[in-house]
Amino acid sequence: MPRLTALFVAVLLPAAVLIATPSSEAVDQRAEESAAARTLTLRGHGYGHGIGMSQHGAQGAAIRGKSYREILRFYYPGTKMGSATRRIRVLITADWGHNVVVKDRKGLRVRDTADDRVFALPRSRAINRWRIKPARGHRSVSVVQFHNDSGWHRWRVPRRGPLRGAGQFEAPGPMALVLPSGSTARYRGALRAAYPSGGSSDRATVNVLRMNKYLLGVIADEMPASWRQAALRSQAVAARTYASYIRRANRGDYYHICDTTSCQVYNGVSAETSASNRAVYKTSGQIRVFGGRPALTMFSASSGGWTANGGLPYLRAKRDPYDKWSGNTVHTWTARISGSRISSAYPSIGRFHRIRVLDRDGHGQWGGRVERLRVIGSSGSVRVSGVDFRFTFGLRSNWFKVV
Repeated sequence: MPRLTALFVAVLLPAAVLIATPSSEAVDQRAEESAAARTLTLRGHGYGHGIGMSQHGAQGAAIRGKSYREILRFYYPGTKMGSATRRIRVLITADWGHNVVVKDRKGLRVRDTADDRVFALPRSRAINRWRIKPARGHRSVSVVQFHNDSGWHRWRVPRRGPLRGAGQFEAPGPMALVLPSGSTARYRGALRAAYPSGGSSDRATVNVLRMNKYLLGVIADEMPASWRQAALRSQAVAARTYASYIRRANRGDYYHICDTTSCQVYNGVSAETSASNRAVYKTSGQIRVFGGRPALTMFSASSGGWTANGGLPYLRAKRDPYDKWSGNTVHTWTARISGSRISSAYPSIGRFHRIRVLDRDGHGQWGGRVERLRVIGSSGSVRVSGVDFRFTFGLRSNWFKVV
């Protein structure tokens, strides 16, 4: 990535005397040294990694009358429209036990994934929950149980006893998954008791569902549902494309994508709204493709006015004129970090004195995002990346300057 170069600017005075102003790096250093021993005050831009689409930028562009297709072309230049409709497997990280437990409901059935046979589960006023759990002594065999007032009881699958492999619950509508905390979360599609590897006795809960149904539980958790439809639709296409890219990369694994910010946030039925659902259905199946394959459509909350380089032809750093609008409170931000906190994070430096920025990416105010910096103290110094420094101290981005 390009590095920041100090610029020396000369001002022509009436007496024809040229006076050189201090370099931006020299000003940086003086501010850093004067700020530092007790508390570091930082001024920054943007929220997130800044690669690809700015979500605030999408809203800003929508306010200016841009369509979702125009927004996507701006943030992912060189990509084209394509389609993706296949099912996706989502790891439900909140359900960390060995069993998959659901509340009883009309039309509930269980599928044996070993041979794809489906069995309807009986209904009774006494039955309130069902679960799939590993059979005792068998690593790849599952049993089905029901719960009533007297506890858990085994339900024998007709003409076979236990399931021959992993099982999954299915229903004509959303199911209530019972989490280890005792709370419930509702999901569409199937809830599978998957085992991470062949012969494993562990189980993980995986939600298997169509791509559009998955997107219903993503959009309003990634972007405010009150925003313009053009912004929501650009988010729907970006999220569907990202999921398709990850699905292709992980197609041989027991799950394709997780439900946290490590992938993209997914909370099932509880996340759905009428506005975000409309954005999903109005863009049904649409993705962005590059070279005939799903593009890696990364996105973050705010670019701060410049997107960052993502290392792909359609993820290049560029000026973002849409990110700065009245509702974007993270386009510019301020943070304070105590010297003691910095010393605790880097104990080898002793008492914290200052930081010195070594490299920036060269895009935007102050020379752009910090790539490398030196943290200096009474006993020594350490070099860290701007990204590591950001995450260590919970900064909104690595585009910042000491003030």
